Amino acid sequence: MEKDGQLHNDKEQQPEIQADVEPAQVCGPNTTPYVVRPGDTFFSIARQFGVSLDALVQANPQTPDPSQIRPGQIVCIPRVTCPTGTFAYIVQPGDTMFSIARRFGVPLQELIDANPQIPDPSRLVPGQTVCVPISAPPGPCPPGTFPYTVQPGDSMWSIANKFGVSLDALIAANPQIPNPALIFPGQIVCVPRTTPPGPCPPGTFAYTVQPGDSMWSIARKFGVSLDALIAANPQIPNPSLIFPGQIVCVPGSKPPPGPCPPGTFAYTVRPGDSMWSIARKFGVSLDALIRANPQIPNPNEIFPGQTVCVPNR
Repeated sequence: MEKDGQLHNDKEQQPEIQADVEPAQVCGPNTTPYVVRPGDTFFSIARQFGVSLDALVQANPQTPDPSQIRPGQIVCIPRVTCPTGTFAYIVQPGDTMFSIARRFGVPLQELIDANPQIPDPSRLVPGQTVCVPISAPPGPCPPGTFPYTVQPGDSMWSIANKFGVSLDALIAANPQIPNPALIFPGQIVCVPRTTPPGPCPPGTFAYTVQPGDSMWSIARKFGVSLDALIAANPQIPNPSLIFPGQIVCVPGSKPPPGPCPPGTFAYTVRPGDSMWSIARKFGVSLDALIRANPQIPNPNEIFPGQTVCVPNR
């Protein structure tokens, strides 16, 4: 979908087609704009997004005749209300049911079953709402362990080997898995943290990987070269593949800074949270909350487990 500014520029550059361009419309709260494609009807759009036809019509009072829509027109899609035990996730470009299931650590079939309003789970559309089951309360793994989402091809043995823990210790940390020989992609495995005396060698300090981190971003965060960071972590077989909760040894004597600057405190995002709901929860303005978190590139996209810095009132 083109941005409003781009549409405006196009109109200025091509005045002869002004009458044929649908002006961008502002959709109301709890709706998502959708650009009509050739062959679309209100019925097909309602079915595609899993909303009722009546709800779609009511969300678009600017369309006097819902039976007459044309490509390029903006239709406002009401967001699906997710049932208790799930939270709403808005589909982003490139998302699939598998990638969403893997991101939030839920079995694929469980995610599909939670979304009967989606007629074809193999075809998601950006802006669509997917209801994600809350598989466990915040902090699904006990103290001394961190959660790892099983990837295709993983086994308990390969996971134990990847993180340098014994297979027996890994199995003992996961009593909720009845058959350790049978794990599946998207499942959460609790990995014991390795805590040998001094987990990092002299001249380095330990840093716990956060969601979204990469070796490159960690190197940049602490002002060290990527080569030096990789050389300080021979226990990491693939530097391109690190996981939240994993320990990375950073060259230097400076301890890692606190997650949030002075005048703020750290809050861990929970399922269903948004920047707006967090601001309201703690009685701060949304603008102040966004300014306190320049590390979040898109405040409309935050995820469970992420840290948000909340200004003190």
